[in-house]
Amino acid sequence: MSVLSPLDRQRLQDALALAQGSIGLSEPNPRVGCVIGHADGRVLAQGFTQEAGGPHAEAAALQDARLAGIDLRGATAWVTLEPCAHQGRTPPCCDALIAAGLARVVIGIPDPFHLVAGRGIERLRAAGIVVDLADDTFAQACREFNIGFHSRIERGRPWVRMKIAASLDGRTALPDGTSQWITGAPARADGHAWRRRAGAVLSGIGTVLEDDPRLDVRLVSTPRQPLRVVVDSHLMTPLNARLLAPPGQVLIYGAADEPERAQALRGHGAEVTLLPGAHGKVDLRAMVADLAQRGINELHVEAGHKLNASLLREDLVDELLVYLAPLMLGDGREMAALGTLATLADARRWAFTDVQSVGADLRLMARPLAPT
Repeated sequence: MSVLSPLDRQRLQDALALAQGSIGLSEPNPRVGCVIGHADGRVLAQGFTQEAGGPHAEAAALQDARLAGIDLRGATAWVTLEPCAHQGRTPPCCDALIAAGLARVVIGIPDPFHLVAGRGIERLRAAGIVVDLADDTFAQACREFNIGFHSRIERGRPWVRMKIAASLDGRTALPDGTSQWITGAPARADGHAWRRRAGAVLSGIGTVLEDDPRLDVRLVSTPRQPLRVVVDSHLMTPLNARLLAPPGQVLIYGAADEPERAQALRGHGAEVTLLPGAHGKVDLRAMVADLAQRGINELHVEAGHKLNASLLREDLVDELLVYLAPLMLGDGREMAALGTLATLADARRWAFTDVQSVGADLRLMARPLAPT
């Protein structure tokens, strides 16, 4: 960690704002922004990470400078994540910064990926470039911005965010399953913005049969559609289900070996993977690990009370995204069918991390507290 100037902090903030352009675009790569300029405040070039196989943020900024005919020798780069030091789909970014003749690089947070993990910093310093790291506060902001990437690399599982829309008395639908619409249009659009962040949107077969959801991003613009995932133990997804229609890819996790149904679903463009677990159900832990292997950083869950409860019981939920509407429904579906607790001490505790009004509704975000 280094002592940064006010200009450094401003440029890092600018780079983090630029990285917003990578949301919904760069998966499975992290969202990164880069600003290149001089200590006198001039900005020479900037960029953010493009689609997988496209330029990383540093390469995009360097390309920006080349197209403008700008000489970057002696300049400083402010980048939200450590420049990569390995040959992947694209060449190492640290080598490109060295070749451009930069004098200094300011980094928001080191890259946890094992082929980088400090090697980019080492290579820059070995080339005579001054490398400074942001303080813990900004580093934490960079980590939060790429929380799913860090989760996948460090834990081998995506960051699982469960979205729930409910009434003030905690009901997500009437007893017959009617739920459209409990929350208002602004909250629904906000929910689609969170879908856009995710590499995959997951639901269960119960929701598919009752609501026939599309599970795509429609209410906000997006450069690509997330993977649509269904937990469907017996492969009961109807062949005319709306989620099987374009755009985007569909992955169905089953537990029972139903070759005819699997073949029919594959014939309609879905990928079918069997992950049998206990009691004829899909092994949810194996599913989450498989999604990580597929490069999913953030998994956005929009499911019913049964699948919600199963994910919560397995401690697979990292964050709750709850929209509360100012109405009461009385009898109806609950947020999660968790059953009856013997004592209050058995309750799983959560901490609110954010509370905001979205239209007429309230958006609550919470993360589980570690057991005491």
